[in-house]
Amino acid sequence: MKNLPVALLLGLALTFPAWAEDAPALDRSDHLPAAPYLLAGAPTFDMTVAQFREKYNAANPNEPLQEYRAIDSRGDKSNLTRAASKISETLYASTALEQGTGKIKTLQITWLPVPGPDMKAAQARAMDYMTALLRFFIPGLSAEDGRKKLDSLLSAGKGARYFARTEGALRFVVADNGDKGLTFAIEPIKLALATP
Repeated sequence: MKNLPVALLLGLALTFPAWAEDAPALDRSDHLPAAPYLLAGAPTFDMTVAQFREKYNAANPNEPLQEYRAIDSRGDKSNLTRAASKISETLYASTALEQGTGKIKTLQITWLPVPGPDMKAAQARAMDYMTALLRFFIPGLSAEDGRKKLDSLLSAGKGARYFARTEGALRFVVADNGDKGLTFAIEPIKLALATP
């Protein structure tokens, strides 16, 4: 768990992205406003983290998530509960929950690249978890198509502190901080009817 603070800080990097339909990738010099899930009235997935984990683990027995543990956020003024689950020394899942209901506002998988002989295997494992998270929210997507979709999102967000693509009621977010880590997140969005 010695890397947990680093993973959580990286995951919190997603608390500063811009709000947009398809936000352009922002490089390291761009200022980032508050993350969409931090805004008042931001939507939640209609499930708690315990419900998500139970359904996710049933659908992904090869990429299980352990119990999420709450993170001390006394200095955080966002009124969210943050929690994380350690997958390995270099891979973490994290979430932000609506206080009171415990419903999920964002789900994140963060990979911390550590140079060494196990780096390629750790990266492959991270991609497996990110693909599993993506496929959980897009039922019917094959493993191969899920990986292609993930690769497309990661390529579009390569080198960017924040990249988002909206599809239907989902926002896919990539935060690529190079050798400090890579975070892939999925967030719900509010759908609105187009005005004629």
